[in-house]
Amino acid sequence: MHIRFDRAICGDLQDALCREWLETNGLGGFASSTIVGLNTRRYHGLLVAATRPPVGRYLLLAKMEERLVFRNHDFELSANQYPGMVYPQGQQYLKEFRLDPFPVFTYEVSGVELTKSVFMIRGRNSTVVRYTAKPAAGNRDSLRLELRPLIAFRDYHSTTHENPALNPQVQVEPGCAMVRPYTGLPELWFAHHGEVQPGGYWYRNFQYQREQERGLDFVEDLFNPLMIAFDLAGGGQALVIASTGPEDAARAFEHENAERRRREALMRNATPNELVCALTAAADQFIVARGEGKTIIAGYHWFGDWGRDTMISLPGLTLATGRAEAARSILRQFAQHVDRGMLPNYFPDAGQEAEYNTVDATLWFFEAIRKYVEYTGDLELIRAELFPVLTDIIRWHFRGTRHGIRVDEDGLLRCGEPGVQLTWMDAKIGDWVVTPRNGKPVEIQALWHNALKIMETFAQALGQGPAAARYRDAALRAAQSFNAKFWNDAGGYLYDVIDGDERDASLRPNQVFAISLPHGLLAREKATGVLAVVERELLTPYGLRTLAPSDPRYHPVYRGNTYARDSAYHQGTVWPWLLGPYITAYLKVYGRNGASLRKAHAWLANFDVHLRDAGLGQISEVFDAEPPHAPGGCIAQAWSVAELLRAAKEDVFAE
Repeated sequence: MHIRFDRAICGDLQDALCREWLETNGLGGFASSTIVGLNTRRYHGLLVAATRPPVGRYLLLAKMEERLVFRNHDFELSANQYPGMVYPQGQQYLKEFRLDPFPVFTYEVSGVELTKSVFMIRGRNSTVVRYTAKPAAGNRDSLRLELRPLIAFRDYHSTTHENPALNPQVQVEPGCAMVRPYTGLPELWFAHHGEVQPGGYWYRNFQYQREQERGLDFVEDLFNPLMIAFDLAGGGQALVIASTGPEDAARAFEHENAERRRREALMRNATPNELVCALTAAADQFIVARGEGKTIIAGYHWFGDWGRDTMISLPGLTLATGRAEAARSILRQFAQHVDRGMLPNYFPDAGQEAEYNTVDATLWFFEAIRKYVEYTGDLELIRAELFPVLTDIIRWHFRGTRHGIRVDEDGLLRCGEPGVQLTWMDAKIGDWVVTPRNGKPVEIQALWHNALKIMETFAQALGQGPAAARYRDAALRAAQSFNAKFWNDAGGYLYDVIDGDERDASLRPNQVFAISLPHGLLAREKATGVLAVVERELLTPYGLRTLAPSDPRYHPVYRGNTYARDSAYHQGTVWPWLLGPYITAYLKVYGRNGASLRKAHAWLANFDVHLRDAGLGQISEVFDAEPPHAPGGCIAQAWSVAELLRAAKEDVFAE
């Protein structure tokens, strides 16, 4: 997908600051900012290094202050938000921004064209920034580029403030310079072919607009340890590689060409459809290293690898893009962390023990494995490694495990205890679980039944007939109980949660999974009724609302401080990832005929414009529940990309 903005957008801060670029390195590290280089988030920076991939992330290099000196006149190309003003205003020189496939900035100053590109070296905490100058034909006047790195050196969730503990010393060697401001943090190396001059200055009171809107710390001081100058008279190149270890500036072009070839290779499994190609490219940014294996980052800028997000995202990000080996690695990686029949919900950034506060991540694990076998036919992995793990998981669920998760007498799976959020609707404010859903949530029953049917199929394929019969009987019992208890005859849809005699009639999207999963639970008549209600009350251009507008708890917008946002998170806010299962359910019920496919095409086409907004080339985490459906949350969310891509390739554009 060709993404390009001209001077009209680049020169308008209101438009420009709504568009953010993202580069990743396959380790969990990244570089990101707005298209004019004005950092609006504490997560924006040229080098966010993953020191314990994919976590342990530190923002080392926040940005470069860029000055072009031409004919003894200074032209500041940077832009920063300070209290009450933007200074300097380099966006006035920005002629164009494009993704090609990296972020490329083209400045025009008094007849001189300066092009900057930014990319990360795969598998290393290294960012390459390259400048190319093109003066007017025949112009040999003096032309000098001065770069002043501004460093933060802090956990990427935090902010830095001027302090005496910083070590300002710079180690200068031929072709490189190194700083280590704080003991215990990585070194920061600058490989270059310029001239180094000492710095040693604090730049104070940067303001981050997005953090201010989120009610978080939004003011930061940054330190300038040095200046690197380049003589570009008559044209030429300036290169800087910012890295946690020594790099060779002379190899920058080699790294760039290798990265271009790698990204081109990813497109071989994409269809000619522009949306599928764009989502295939977007998918690559989430697949990262964990130890010797792979995992999935749930979202940028602030999420790590979460069990639930990983299992939901795996089919779309890996299998639909032809990366079966990555899928295999991820499944094996998570299988090693199963404990008491549960998959971890997430691995904390600070290196503590994994958290197991989820009921659905484990059940999505079954579906991710089923998908893997569907794509690869690799039953040997199931036989040798995964089937024993899955068998143990089922036993724990019948026996009972953490947080009240156990199979009830009716064959359905109950879960929950006070103060714990276990389903994907997991917002919590202090001790308040916003959507507790204790008892028997509807999608958990759909996933449980699906898991039992998967185990029946696997057991049969592995020659374990008696086990297959047990799983078949358990699935049948769960299906009968589900249909007897979950149908809300008055509303014509499924209850969201049942708990004893209590029935929660909240109209939510979770019921769609009773249709979309391979082993569905509803007869066609009831399935069409559910889809009609969901389309009428929950469907928007960017996904499904999490609560019907008629509900008194409905929140139409997702914005404000943490309390306001978490209160709205699953109380109306639209989630694009839900459109994937909705499309699957719709085409499953109505068939892949002309009318239904036209609808599905239209639903996906709504994202063509969004790919050029917010996170460029990416899909946001959430959208407001009401028009104009402003995007919010993470600018790049794994399951948003994954489920749209899976539905597009498997259901909509399948041959």
